Amino acid sequence: MIRTLLCCILLLVMGSCKKHGQVHTAFYYWKTVLQLNDMETELLHTAADKQLYLRFFDVVWNEQARQSLPDGLLAVKQSLRGIHITPVIYITNQALTYTRPAETDSLAAKVNRLLSRLTSEQGIQYQNVQIDCDWSVSTKTTYFAFLRAFKRYSGKKLEATIRLHQIKYPERTGVPPVDKGLLMFYNMGKISADLNAPNSIYNEKDATAYTAAIPYYQLPLDVALPVFSWAIQIREGKIQQLYAKLGMADLSNPANFRPVSAHVFKALKSFYLKGLYIKNGDLFKFEGMDAESLEQAARQVSKYLAPMENRHIIYYEISSTSLLPLYAKDIKEISAHF
Repeated sequence: MIRTLLCCILLLVMGSCKKHGQVHTAFYYWKTVLQLNDMETELLHTAADKQLYLRFFDVVWNEQARQSLPDGLLAVKQSLRGIHITPVIYITNQALTYTRPAETDSLAAKVNRLLSRLTSEQGIQYQNVQIDCDWSVSTKTTYFAFLRAFKRYSGKKLEATIRLHQIKYPERTGVPPVDKGLLMFYNMGKISADLNAPNSIYNEKDATAYTAAIPYYQLPLDVALPVFSWAIQIREGKIQQLYAKLGMADLSNPANFRPVSAHVFKALKSFYLKGLYIKNGDLFKFEGMDAESLEQAARQVSKYLAPMENRHIIYYEISSTSLLPLYAKDIKEISAHF
């Protein structure tokens, strides 16, 4: 009862203050080769004022070398002149699991050294670094030690991604020692073969299981919203695979598929599509975001955020927008909710 009352008071305060700060729109870029097409470039310039959160490499556990090593280094194939870059590094939970406490400081130094070299080669100046990791209860000590060491070596402001389960259970997962967090407001439902199951990327009902905990989180929070989609391949009632490269245009082709419902399509024959094998009778459930569902997500999460002088709303991710009917006008209107 007391917690509910406190939450109501917090929401009233936040509702009256949230517009006082500035809101900045940005996009993620997560491919290993940076080469924006014309549409992506236009969207970055008009909707996000040229702000890009750019993944430079992953840190993964290499079983053969028995150590955590960089993987998937970014290859830049275009000029970055005029684009404001925030470097992002993704660290797998497995890498943290097998990194011994005595190796944490050394790992942080190596990661910072590699990032410094890659950004220097591209002439990138940056003030913040974002670390993306879905850490667990068993790895939080190692991860937090890595973050402290990395901040010491880099001398930069440090950000960390925060999943919804980490928002809801901070007493178990801990709060990372960084300057601010990035709330990933998506992937909140269960990916299901049930054709009537709600959208697992975002749906309002599943989101309500987490939103009440947001005001209590002990970090200022930017927000990431989804502008990606995927198609769930279902065969004989079981999930076969999940494909991010198939969009509504592919599934709406009457030569290959028959619509079962607005978001479910049945294969009319066995064939290959974009290198993927599709069997006659396979069902594909499309899950994605449009302007309406994005606006709903923005309205829902913005009510629970504490005031913040400068908040970034980051859309994941810009190379996915070709699969979705989103435009600069939509993005600006959605960001305005914050």
